[in-house]
Amino acid sequence: MNEKRNSDKAPEPVGLYPHARKVGNLLFLSGVGPRKKGTKIIPGVELDEDGKISKYDIAAQCKSVFDNVKTILEDSGSSWDRLVDVTVFLTNMDDDFKKYNEIYADYFKDVQPCRTTVEINKLPTPIAIELKCIATID
Repeated sequence: MNEKRNSDKAPEPVGLYPHARKVGNLLFLSGVGPRKKGTKIIPGVELDEDGKISKYDIAAQCKSVFDNVKTILEDSGSSWDRLVDVTVFLTNMDDDFKKYNEIYADYFKDVQPCRTTVEINKLPTPIAIELKCIATID
């Protein structure tokens, strides 16, 4: 069975895709960013008059994106402790990896899914981090 799962508590997707999709006993999350539900507010981000990032706090974004992932997992019928694989996209590895890695260690110390972290030059919205996750589900 292949079914879409959406959360009414998580930020709305920025395109035509679900928050998650259940296939067998796996739950695949679409890319999740730090935006707050129902708004364009991105914790820790200041934009200039052209909508470009003028200043950001990677710690605030990390905490928000991890909370958004947790919400989607729970609303989809899974949970944080069932994460098995996380792909992390950062837009500035040199400046942000150390702080992100510290916060990641706090959030994931008991779960420890497989992880890949890659640097990319841009994300679809003015954010510095996005997660793509796979979890188990009944």
